[in-house]
Amino acid sequence: MSTIATYRVGVDIGGTKVAAGLVDYTGKITRQTRTPMVATDAVAGLAAVTTAIDSVYSATDLSPRLKDSIAGIGICAPGPLNPETGVVINPPNLPGWRNFPLAAEISKAYRLPVRVDNDGNAAALAEALWGAGRGYRNVFYATIGTGIGSGIVFDGRIYHGRTGGAAEGGHMSIDYRGPRCGCGKLGCIEALAAGPAIARRASELIAAGSRSGILAQLAGHPGPITSEMVGQAYRAGDSLAEQVLHETATLLTVWLGNIVDLLEPDVMIVGGGVASLLQPFFEEIRDQLPVWCVNSQCQDIPLLPAHYGTDAGIAGGAALCREPIAAT
Repeated sequence: MSTIATYRVGVDIGGTKVAAGLVDYTGKITRQTRTPMVATDAVAGLAAVTTAIDSVYSATDLSPRLKDSIAGIGICAPGPLNPETGVVINPPNLPGWRNFPLAAEISKAYRLPVRVDNDGNAAALAEALWGAGRGYRNVFYATIGTGIGSGIVFDGRIYHGRTGGAAEGGHMSIDYRGPRCGCGKLGCIEALAAGPAIARRASELIAAGSRSGILAQLAGHPGPITSEMVGQAYRAGDSLAEQVLHETATLLTVWLGNIVDLLEPDVMIVGGGVASLLQPFFEEIRDQLPVWCVNSQCQDIPLLPAHYGTDAGIAGGAALCREPIAAT
């Protein structure tokens, strides 16, 4: 009896680690592993990825029948990259991978079809297929952590734009007099509302004289303020932490108002580590959205927390291979 390809291997490549997992047809991650990313050159970087994939095979104790049920390998890789060719162009954190044919190399090693995309696009697709966006045609996804990434899914397909560079929502400027973002632009939402920006605002308020409260007591013990500390202080009832997160929610409302006016998605999904800190403010964002949006039906668009947490990259990688694709 022939087997049906019901599993995908999802791979999430970061600057310091490679996570990989086996994902079934419902989007459930059944096995996963993490290995260090050692990228002194292209060969070492590729070896780190294959080690992670091999670890999934070993941890799963794949029988020949189960091996035959794997449809492909999907990889969330650092950009810039070309999702059509699977070539990683010039990632800042992996300098050895300049114009590196990642999809072709992995396909050759495992004799499976391989797709490569960035983490925002892939996670958006996973949420649309299996997560909080399931049942919606058009999905906007944002992940808020150290930076802000995003992805757009129209009718079950990632919107890449003309060259694959679309959906860089984190670098949409909402204040041309704002702080300079790492991308070089001024006032990007990433520079205003990601984890480092939250920590910076809290530190500035403490330095300006806000010395009372839990957050002020945490400052400098044992190190500088982090967004995690802001969240910890907020949950303990600290008014300064609440002020910082309230301002962050306002900035995100301005940004999401622009997103609605531009795309009018059926749903907006927010994930990432910082998103969990901001979830108590989701209702406030929805209530204030009409102030920053000309769309009279903007409040009808659900604002939902993402289904996938730290494993979004694994699920996203697997989602890239949800359809039969030709081997490279």
